[in-house]
Amino acid sequence: MSIAAPAPRVAVQLADLGPVAQLRAGRLPRRLVQLYVGLWLYGVSLALMVLGDLGLAPWDVLHSGFIRHVPLTLGQAVVLFSFVVLVLWVPLREKPGLGTLSNALVVGVSADVTLGMFDAPDSLPARIALMAGGIVLCGLATALYIGAQLGRGPRDGLMTGLTRRTGLSIRLVRTGLEVVVVAIGLVLGGTLGLGTVLFALTIGPIAQWMMPWFLVELES
Repeated sequence: MSIAAPAPRVAVQLADLGPVAQLRAGRLPRRLVQLYVGLWLYGVSLALMVLGDLGLAPWDVLHSGFIRHVPLTLGQAVVLFSFVVLVLWVPLREKPGLGTLSNALVVGVSADVTLGMFDAPDSLPARIALMAGGIVLCGLATALYIGAQLGRGPRDGLMTGLTRRTGLSIRLVRTGLEVVVVAIGLVLGGTLGLGTVLFALTIGPIAQWMMPWFLVELES
């Protein structure tokens, strides 16, 4: 899923390794557990925002609009668009890792499983709690899976690839991508609301704040 954090207050050193080098960089059992816990929680966080029904994350505005017109679940749409985005990596020459492919599959499955287990509440306080909890959990999940250093997610790689190719800032590229996907999602009938705005404003700072807790230092 997509995230661009603001300038960190704590130095966070993410490695830029190829897929094989990522697997050989040490502490693999811990990193694999952290990766898959993070990705599963990411899917749960998306489901919480859906259940809260007060606005979805920008990419999920697109997913929710898309499934109004095709016989797919939200999670299946997340998986489908992940692989569509990966096709866009080809001209950008981004290299996927284990975390990239796992992101494309696990997040959507987790979202569907969670949505199948719970019903949306009627009360506004419960819906607000689900929205807020989903945003915070998404920040935690992002720090977990990125901190495992096993490859960018599909949407992260699209953002960084476009940044490298165009010379534009990550902030500008991220904003442009999210404006485009929200606009398309709205045309398709996607869900936009307070949660969308809060997610866009807070997910970067939350993930950046938590990142030093979970960043796994790799062997040189």
